[in-house]
Amino acid sequence: MRDLRHDIRKLSREDGRFRAEAFVFLFESLEPAVKLAGRDEAQGTDRHITGQELVEGLRSEATRMFGPLAAQVWRSWGVNSALDWGHIVFLLVNEGLLNRREEDTIDDFREGFDFDQSFVEEYQLVLPAVIGPAGEER
Repeated sequence: MRDLRHDIRKLSREDGRFRAEAFVFLFESLEPAVKLAGRDEAQGTDRHITGQELVEGLRSEATRMFGPLAAQVWRSWGVNSALDWGHIVFLLVNEGLLNRREEDTIDDFREGFDFDQSFVEEYQLVLPAVIGPAGEER
């Protein structure tokens, strides 16, 4: 049985462009991306998402987890564009850690988004409707 974390660390070291955290984040964001694409009830290959759907899922998860610091976090991992996520995906595919369809290509990731605009300029802070004593929500 494969040790996924070991395989990711090894792949990250050998490739040298991206930190292992980027690979782990991608894996942790797959299910939310599938759900965001509306395929969470699907089975088997019907759950497959496109590169752009994956990027949207990654962006959504990064916003949720890191807020306006998401761009900075991604850059610290070596991810500077949506295309970098495509490189990570295809590294994982080549290692047999992710599957792809024949029509999937790196070009699916070329249409990216501006990290600073999306994560910083468009970030909307969500506060609870009412905050009670000691910061408790009511």
